[in-house]
Amino acid sequence: MKINTVQTFLFAVLMLMVPALVAADEGAALANAKVARRLESVLSELSDERGRIAREKIPLSRAVSKLENEVAELRRQHARLLQVEDAGTIDLSSLRNQVGTLKGQDEFVGSRLNEFVRDFEGRLNIAELPRYEELSSKAKLADKNANLDAVRKLNAKLAVVSAALSRVDRQLGGEIFPGEALGPDGVLRRGHFVALGPTVFYVSEDRVVRGLVESRLNAADPVVVPLPGDLLSSLDQIAQTGRGSIPFDATLGRALKIEKARKSIGQYIDDGGAVGYVILALGAVALALTIFKAVEIVGFKLAEPEIVDGILGDLEQGSQDAALKRALEVKGVSGEMLQTGVRHAREGREVLEELLFEKILGVRPTIERYLPFLSITAASAPLLGLLGTVIGMINTFQLITIFGTGDAKSLSSGISEALMTTALGLVVAIPTLILHGALSRMAKRKVGQLEEISVAFVNGIDVLRGRGRDAS
Repeated sequence: MKINTVQTFLFAVLMLMVPALVAADEGAALANAKVARRLESVLSELSDERGRIAREKIPLSRAVSKLENEVAELRRQHARLLQVEDAGTIDLSSLRNQVGTLKGQDEFVGSRLNEFVRDFEGRLNIAELPRYEELSSKAKLADKNANLDAVRKLNAKLAVVSAALSRVDRQLGGEIFPGEALGPDGVLRRGHFVALGPTVFYVSEDRVVRGLVESRLNAADPVVVPLPGDLLSSLDQIAQTGRGSIPFDATLGRALKIEKARKSIGQYIDDGGAVGYVILALGAVALALTIFKAVEIVGFKLAEPEIVDGILGDLEQGSQDAALKRALEVKGVSGEMLQTGVRHAREGREVLEELLFEKILGVRPTIERYLPFLSITAASAPLLGLLGTVIGMINTFQLITIFGTGDAKSLSSGISEALMTTALGLVVAIPTLILHGALSRMAKRKVGQLEEISVAFVNGIDVLRGRGRDAS
């Protein structure tokens, strides 16, 4: 019963849905028809578009292929350009290194060339300076000349090098050239120079002045130093014909310079100036006093031990007059001391010692006089020498302030003259100190011997008194 009811219900529902389903099918059919028509239209458009694409595809493919070829070619060109750029960078770096190296070499050569130009005149003999003065001056001023370019400046310096090489070639075999020189009398004469290596000789036109050429301080012209006649006998012939023999100095002039540098004692004293004369005067006084004291001390007479024994023997025998007579025979202070001792032989020991010691005290100032002056001289002479050196150095530095340090010879000579006072002070002080010590020792020895005589006499008197008491 229940099944039938369900079936009936379902049937009724289906019947009710049939009209709706039919209406839905008709609407769907209409919609499908519209879709079909739209689909046909779209498919037709698609077919037309595909045809158009097919027509345009070939030209586009050709254009793309052409562009791809152009891109490939540009890439190859870019690669080549990169290679060229890399190669150019390497070459530029190499060129820069080469430029730096060449610039360094140029600076080194330029500095050496400037140094050669500066030192060129220093290598010349004073007789050759006028021949190369213009060339050397032009080369020295080339760097400061704004009218010259780099090449002309270099040529001006190279001209000095060329002239120096030519000079060496000429002087290897000897060279004769005219010029002027100062003779020993100070007169400027014309003549001929004979140059052989570093040595230059001179012969005047009148054949009066002949000798070796040298430069001197404060002399702008060459100075002729005369040599012995046998050394210069052939110079006239050489100056006229260019042939002959000349003296050869293996020391290249040093021997003459050493000989000229030697000074006499008077020249050394003159170098010391006023302070040097004061030191020498002090030394002369000290020397005179030393001789005087040496004579005085050596001539100081002393009683011999035999005489003292003889006087004591006379006193022992009671002969005071004989003892006094023997004492009178002794000269000097020791004789006076013995005479005093004989006259006061009967006095006590203390009194006798005081009397004899008084004589010794009286002679001590006499025998030691002037010795302190020698000591003062030995101490003050080096100080005076140092004072002269300081004054000389002050003068030298004043000259440096005025004239500069260009002339080393004048400065060295000034310093040597300044040091001369110190040398003179030591020359005076050292012997004076030694002599003072010797004289002081001799004086003390004489005083000591007087004391020995005094003690021997007093002890002898005591012995005599002891014997007298024993006898009584």
